[in-house]
Amino acid sequence: MEKDKGAAEEITERTGYDPAILAAIGSVALAWYQFYVRGNKHYGLFIGLWPPTLLAFSSAIRDQQRQRKSREQDHETD
Repeated sequence: MEKDKGAAEEITERTGYDPAILAAIGSVALAWYQFYVRGNKHYGLFIGLWPPTLLAFSSAIRDQQRQRKSREQDHETD
């Protein structure tokens, strides 16, 4: 888990964006491609559901990390 966390932080530092945001942008582009270019409207709509899901998971994970850090700091001050 620490290795994955380090990789995500490295990507964030290198690009300035959270990897989940990059994945969301990529899936929006793929959804538009499927919907408008390929004419596969059902597949395009399905892929279009991915960005909010990715961003929600990313937000939930960040909230858990913040809560964990807050609890650790509270224990250190006790």
